[in-house]
Amino acid sequence: MEISEVIGIPFILFMIFVAPLWVFMHYRSKNKIGEGLGDSELAQLNELSHRAEKMADRIKTLEAILDAESPKWREKHD
Repeated sequence: MEISEVIGIPFILFMIFVAPLWVFMHYRSKNKIGEGLGDSELAQLNELSHRAEKMADRIKTLEAILDAESPKWREKHD
């Protein structure tokens, strides 16, 4: 058996079976990325954004209370 036959057979099998599947999966994933978020994902993202805004407001309120009651709370303690 020659070296070209040893290398050629796996190459041919790769080109017949693996390469087309690889190309198909590559462009399928590219297409999914381009579609963007679905309706449920967009609704979930909006809900998380709303919760983050509420949490930021609560943190500001807590910091204001701490600043009023204990002005040195932000100092580092070693």
